[in-house]
This record gives sequence, structure tokens and C-alpha cells, in this order.
Amino acid sequence: MTWESAAEWRQQVRGALVFTNGVFDLVHPGHIEVLDMARREGAALIVGINSDASVQRLKGPDRPVRNAAERAMVLAGLEAVDAVVVFGEDTPQALVECLQPDVIVKGGDYTPETIVGADVVAARGGRVVVVPLVPGQSTTSIIEKLRV
Repeated sequence: MTWESAAEWRQQVRGALVFTNGVFDLVHPGHIEVLDMARREGAALIVGINSDASVQRLKGPDRPVRNAAERAMVLAGLEAVDAVVVFGEDTPQALVECLQPDVIVKGGDYTPETIVGADVVAARGGRVVVVPLVPGQSTTSIIEKLRV
């Protein structure tokens, strides 16, 4: 979805809107766990993904492996995911401000204090949820294995 269509869609969500975000370059079991747990936190789950340029700034010139359209398509095809929006900034702060979710979810490599957008959600009386990491799952480690 575009930001505009996502904001319109958000107004029609009945119940808690859950938001999570990430690169989701090579979707692995750790991603699926976070997405499934996030979806259980509300009525609908919207996922923000970094644009290709944002991924390159954050992860380096060899990333992303998959472009934003491909990453969005994979995520949108998952049962847990109701909508996907691409953001070009290095953080999803502006997207969270636009969507005003009721719950924000991230994986266990974050704390509530380090989750970008948690302040927006908390200020509205929403919840911040941290999902424990699945051991041994990371896109970077998968890419490293493929290079060997």
C-alpha cells in the first residue's frame, strides 16, 4: 500500500492495529515468529519495510538481496500480514506517526526503549511488545553461509 491508502485503510480497521517493521530481505523462521506473534496482538497487522535505498544505507551496498517490491510481495502473501507499506527513511518514525497503531512489535534484539515509534504508541495508551528471538536466525548469517 501507499502511505495514503494505508492511512485510509487504518481508519477502517476495527480493533487494535498492530505495526512492526524491518528489512525482511530473506524471510526466515525468526521473521515468521515475530509476524505471527505480532498478528496475535490485535485485529490487523501492518508491516513497514525499508526501501532499497534505506537498506543500503543501513546494511551496506550489497543489500538488499531482494528489492522492495519483491520483499513486499512475500510479506503480503503471509497469512499473518494484512498490509505492507514501504518507507524510505532509515527509521519508521514518520510512518508510525502517520498510521497511529495501537500496538508496536519488534524482535528481542530490541527493548521497549529502543523501538522507534514506541513513544507514539505509548503516548496514545497503546502497547509495546518485544518478541523473543529465535536462536540462530538472521539474514546476515544466511547470506554469510551462502557466500562460503
